Amino acid sequence: MSTVWRTLKVSAEELRLDKTLKCGQSFRWKVSGKNEWSCAFKGRLITLKQTPSDIEYRTYCDVSSFHELDKLHEFLIDYFQLNTVSLSECYTKWSKADKHFAKIAQKFKGIRILRQDPIENLFCFICSTNNNINRITQMVEKLCRQYGDKVYTLNGEDYFDFPTLEKLTSPNVEDELRKLGFGYRARYIVQTAKYICENFPDGNIWLYNLRNLDYKEAHAALLKLSGVGPKVADCVCLMSLNKHNAIPVDTHVWQIAQRKYGFSVKTKGKSNSLTSRNYEAVGDHFRKIFGEYSGWAHSVLFTSDLRAFEDRSIIIEQELDLTSPTTPITTGKRGKLQMRGITSKPLNIVREKNTNNNKRPRRS
Repeated sequence: MSTVWRTLKVSAEELRLDKTLKCGQSFRWKVSGKNEWSCAFKGRLITLKQTPSDIEYRTYCDVSSFHELDKLHEFLIDYFQLNTVSLSECYTKWSKADKHFAKIAQKFKGIRILRQDPIENLFCFICSTNNNINRITQMVEKLCRQYGDKVYTLNGEDYFDFPTLEKLTSPNVEDELRKLGFGYRARYIVQTAKYICENFPDGNIWLYNLRNLDYKEAHAALLKLSGVGPKVADCVCLMSLNKHNAIPVDTHVWQIAQRKYGFSVKTKGKSNSLTSRNYEAVGDHFRKIFGEYSGWAHSVLFTSDLRAFEDRSIIIEQELDLTSPTTPITTGKRGKLQMRGITSKPLNIVREKNTNNNKRPRRS
């Protein structure tokens, strides 16, 4: 049973689902219809739909009162940070500050940073080590199917909640995850879940309380966890801990910095690899250009550089009538629209020496 569609009252300029939900922030949203996306959260399946003028949503689980619907509305407002960040104002400011951003801004509107549950965000990005978006998505799906509670079946597709910390510390989890193809990440997941449960009375509250620390303190706290290097820590800081100026730098972002921001010149005579020094330099450079919400601007730059996202966005804009009639669209020999699947390039990670006993690879 589903509720009727309700509206978030947000334009495509402020939120584009096709980009925001598939640009490597969250890995559990699934396409469930034309311009529709669905995901399970704490016992409830939520479906979002992009329309030409708005975002609509509904849930498929029993809702006994309008109060519960209002709570769902508040959850989505918080999840997409719709009451805290005006994306159009940010885009205007960033475009004035950076010529490259101004060039891509019109084609890549509506890319927001999600405010995710820190537990889900943390363990999803532990899975991201030496990985790409497609494979991370597959791993997270396996993790949820194995240890999460089933919430709903929609159009033949099962949806599961993200596992609790307690489930991830159950006996034999590491062996089971290795059989599912997680490799060395299986040990990191178990070690981190056990560390949090054993050292904090309520691990969920501990992670949420990192929101109250400044960026460097929160980042340092995350680095103590197994399987968490600078890049993973920055992803969690940015995407669930309110650290809007955290800049996750992987080899893809490093290549953008070299091509578009002169880092091949700045690093002349030094290492052109993504070392710790270069990692910090790229982050500082973007923070200097884009300011308080530099992590948000960085996400737009990252997404715009993925060719498949650009091709897909043109199709969806045409379907939603979000573009002018003169927008160019690639056509085949018979005049049919050509659509390229969304993929991501595997990341080449530079490993650093690690002095602690976990001997984990750190994403630089």
